[in-house]
Amino acid sequence: MPPAELGSVKSAMRVLDLFEYLRRWNAAQTHTQIAAQLGIPKSSLTQLLKTLVNRGYLEYDPIGKGYFLGPAVVALGQRSAETRDLVEVAENVLAEIARTTSETCALNVLKGDHSEVMATANGTHRLHYSMRVGDMAPLYATSGGKALLAYLPDEMRQDYLSRVHFEAITPRTIGSVAALDNEIAEIRRGGVAFVTEEFTPGIAGMALPILSRSGFPLAAINIALPVARYDAELKHRCLTALEMAVKLIRQRAGVD
Repeated sequence: MPPAELGSVKSAMRVLDLFEYLRRWNAAQTHTQIAAQLGIPKSSLTQLLKTLVNRGYLEYDPIGKGYFLGPAVVALGQRSAETRDLVEVAENVLAEIARTTSETCALNVLKGDHSEVMATANGTHRLHYSMRVGDMAPLYATSGGKALLAYLPDEMRQDYLSRVHFEAITPRTIGSVAALDNEIAEIRRGGVAFVTEEFTPGIAGMALPILSRSGFPLAAINIALPVARYDAELKHRCLTALEMAVKLIRQRAGVD
């Protein structure tokens, strides 16, 4: 391993050791205590602590001159807990959507540049689309992914658009940043993401985001159905079911 990579790994290990050490003590620890316990040179530790305080992962007590875990660490744990809560709540709601619409539906969360299915319920028609827990798809190619992407904070969305590479999954898959940016604007205006045969030939989809109190997309709930059955009446019925589902999930998960 090159020296630069060794240095990066060592720095990462120091951060993890520091977090675990402070979590074990559950109390502020001084610069001297941390250096002695973790064997980190004081000069290196000073810069590390300063960086972590600036990013919110640590807080400094000027009276006791100690460091303790900050709100950014807590936020990471809360995000994980929120996802688990949403999945638990969503399972019953998805079953109800499948019952009232007879179509397949799923709960999707952000996973890097992809959406991941966390819970699903299959439709009752003989001809239906199946989604499985763990299925992944590019954000630009599915209704659930587009609903997540459209409501990401501007900085995250622009970062994604600056580096996204489009794969022609089907002949109808979106293929340019300009087209995707225009579609994102439309989703934000109407509140709903739609796709037609962009990820799977013969399948259409629609999705709504589940937003946190601050407006971050915690998840998206989508319905996928064969194009052959997709008409105005079914579209209206599915959208009504999705709107009710988002409301129920937010209430039961304590997001509202």
